[in-house]
Amino acid sequence: MTIIKPPKLCRGDGIGLIAPASAPSHDEKIEKGVQYLEHLGYHVLLGKHVSDQHGYLAGTDEDRAADVNAMICNNDVKAIFCIRGGYGTPRILPLVNYRALKQHPKIIVGYSDITALQLAVFRKTGLVTFSGPMTGTEMWNNFDSYTEEHFWRTLTSHRKIGVLKNSDDDPVHILRSGRAHGMLLGGNLSLFTSTMGTPFMPALQNSILVLEDIDEEPHRIDRMLAQLFNGGILSNASALVFGKFTDCNPDDMNEPHLTTEQVQEEYVQKITCPAIRNFQYGHIPRKLTIPFGLQALLDAKLRTLNVLESGVC
Repeated sequence: MTIIKPPKLCRGDGIGLIAPASAPSHDEKIEKGVQYLEHLGYHVLLGKHVSDQHGYLAGTDEDRAADVNAMICNNDVKAIFCIRGGYGTPRILPLVNYRALKQHPKIIVGYSDITALQLAVFRKTGLVTFSGPMTGTEMWNNFDSYTEEHFWRTLTSHRKIGVLKNSDDDPVHILRSGRAHGMLLGGNLSLFTSTMGTPFMPALQNSILVLEDIDEEPHRIDRMLAQLFNGGILSNASALVFGKFTDCNPDDMNEPHLTTEQVQEEYVQKITCPAIRNFQYGHIPRKLTIPFGLQALLDAKLRTLNVLESGVC
């Protein structure tokens, strides 16, 4: 596969905002996200259906996909930012215009449910995408400065991204020491697992898997990791990076249980690659932006994940 990097983002460029999964909880999040980007000097275009409501979805599958495709085909749009995640992105994967995106590559940003779109885009086009903050979750209100600085540097500089490092007060934990090269792939564990066995999952051999999740009990984390293990994905990975597993606790602490940390440790014991946990990535205000599709080096002993190239050209 030929890896494609999107052009870097410059002040004055157009940024398209879409909601391919759920709608924002209120329009203020859309408006303040737009204001934030415009204040930085970008031209913002809103998808027609970002405020639509169809149950827990931001409109019908056809309308949400139409917004994605409209931004892909709009020559004034240099980057596509998702407003939020939620539920529903896998439903629109067959409707996305991957051919147009491959011909006119552009930055795509999101995380959580957007994982499905990012995996599909990489499988179909080879385009590098960015698992990072969204306008209706982080950018609209009290954007964390650590998150903000790393995010914009990743999208606006064609220099090598370099070491992705946790904040000093929240260190990485070593599960298995060692060094490994590989391609960064992963995202939200629930969406990653649900993409297995579909034509939208990229080849994963020799990848550095970066995984996170939220609001999943340990037995569900266990079930998903078992699927990845039984499917050979964990055994064929170069390295395993567990990000933040936010609120992934048993519903009833008085019942017999394993913790999410114990589950992670047990699956690392089944494989041989280097592995770390508590990486600064996931459903947290203070997060690193992960460029899916780039080559990286994990040095578990040094607790560093070093991205060996730029994310944009």
